[in-house]
Amino acid sequence: MPRYGQLVIGPAGSGKSSYCTTIVHHCEVIKRTIHVINLDPAAEKFDYPVAADIRDLIQLEDAMEDESLQYGPNGGLIFCMEYFAKNLDWLEEQLGEHEDDYYLFDCPGQIELYSHIPVMKELVTKLANMNFRMCSVFLIDSQFMVEPLKYVSGVMAALSAMVILETTHVNLITKIDLLDKHSRREMERLLDSDLKTLVQEKSNDKFNEKYSKLSCGIADIVSRKNIVTY
Repeated sequence: MPRYGQLVIGPAGSGKSSYCTTIVHHCEVIKRTIHVINLDPAAEKFDYPVAADIRDLIQLEDAMEDESLQYGPNGGLIFCMEYFAKNLDWLEEQLGEHEDDYYLFDCPGQIELYSHIPVMKELVTKLANMNFRMCSVFLIDSQFMVEPLKYVSGVMAALSAMVILETTHVNLITKIDLLDKHSRREMERLLDSDLKTLVQEKSNDKFNEKYSKLSCGIADIVSRKNIVTY
């Protein structure tokens, strides 16, 4: 029988931990077995039990403290995930052979992992070979999305993850309850607008004028194909 997995992706402050806690609680209520797998080497603590933890394989602090590497936080995280990709057999051992169970993979949110570094795609391929049925959930903080250009940036980040991972995909805007009335109205406007219109709003800015044609072209494709929704 297949196993079912959910990749939970979200940058710092996206509410990823709260989301995982909610899913774990939901599975407990409906009496469904769930295993949480931490794949974030920079994680600090959890409000739920963790079945496997990448920090048992490698930790961000170790990469940053290694004098021969001299990495900062971003470079250190990339190093950790590339090391993880070379040791995916470790993950297979940790997952065991449970069938018909649900797995929650708590993933790091650094955008490089979902743009031009193949680590997460290699993970998805490995899990598919292990008979997993995968879904990706991309979380982004609503407070980051209430300005047109930031909203466009968030859409492109979600699109990048969708293209890299090639799984069933859900995009979630989190922390709506923390927005004031004005920000909520702006968020509603942005969600009801097409991407090309938002880009054109800023195309007269000096910084964006040079790239407005390219930006409008990309936005037009994303809007017409209705690729990214929340």
